[in-house]
Amino acid sequence: MTVETQEETFTLDQILAAVTPGHRLILWNDDTNTFDHVINCLVKHLQYTAAQAEDIAWKVHNEGKCTVLEGSYTEVEVYRKILKSEGLTVSVD
Repeated sequence: MTVETQEETFTLDQILAAVTPGHRLILWNDDTNTFDHVINCLVKHLQYTAAQAEDIAWKVHNEGKCTVLEGSYTEVEVYRKILKSEGLTVSVD
């Protein structure tokens, strides 16, 4: 009788993703930024389509906040700084 085994390999990123909790970039509603500005920032910096960005802007408007990115702390923090420099109200969770 022959027993076959299959070796499974993982990258370091896969291992870290499995053991490191993800972080979220939260976009908050404010009375300062226009829908157009929010949409333009999401398209420009996070590569959302205009339709996706508009959906997010409406969710932020109606619910007060929306997660716009999930990833490592380093990645999320980079985008927090970028969107903050555009005047948006964002935080990392």
